[in-house]
Parts: sequence; structure tokens; C-alpha cells
Amino acid sequence: MKALQIIESAYRCIVEEQDDPAIWIVQVLKTAGGEVDILLRGNAVNYAVNKQGNEGLTLGSWQQTCPAKIDQDLQQALDSGFKVYAIAEDLAQRGIPEAKLLSGLQKLSRRDLPNLFEQYQQVWRW
Repeated sequence: MKALQIIESAYRCIVEEQDDPAIWIVQVLKTAGGEVDILLRGNAVNYAVNKQGNEGLTLGSWQQTCPAKIDQDLQQALDSGFKVYAIAEDLAQRGIPEAKLLSGLQKLSRRDLPNLFEQYQQVWRW
């Protein structure tokens, strides 16, 4: 099965977790032999910004010692063969310049989505 994961909700669960659940499940599926790729849209295009700072969270005496590093997770996915797409219009709307994007990220226009979707047997939206 070839599946495309559309991630639109950004920074979900990362205060208390050490990863984004949608990216985590994609990595698990890939490890199990699945053919999965990622499409970032809406606020999730912020995930494609390289070298994001994340020092974690401290509440009283408790500290999140393993904060999420979404940009590193996505770069690792790209380096291991995942295709990661981002909607160009969403990047432009947020003022994210090309120079700040992860290496290997593929930008595409919203009008290209039907052609992209036809390449996959399933399309999942998070």
C-alpha cells in the first residue's frame, strides 16, 4: 500500500511528547515496510523550517528533557528516502524563504494536489 500523510495541524502534542504523532506513525509504517510520504500544508509547513529552536518546557521543578525536534525528524525522514512535500502557497503566506527550508523538501502548488493524490492508494489527513 502506498499512502500519503497530509499533516495540517502543527505542533500537536509536542509539549508533552518528544515527537509529532503523525510524523512518528509515518516512520513506524516505513520501518514496517510501508510506502508512505508526507505532505505539509497549512500551519504544518512551519515544520519544514531548518534549525528550529526548541529548548523544551519547564513547569515548576519538572522539565521536558527530550523536546520534539520536528525539523530534525523530517530531515532524517528525507535522508532515509521519504518524499516530503510542502504547499508553496502556504510557505509564501507565512513568509518562509527557500533558504530556510529542509534539504530535499519538494514544494508544490495547491493546483498540483490532484495529480499528487493519484500517485497514492490512500491519502490520510491529520
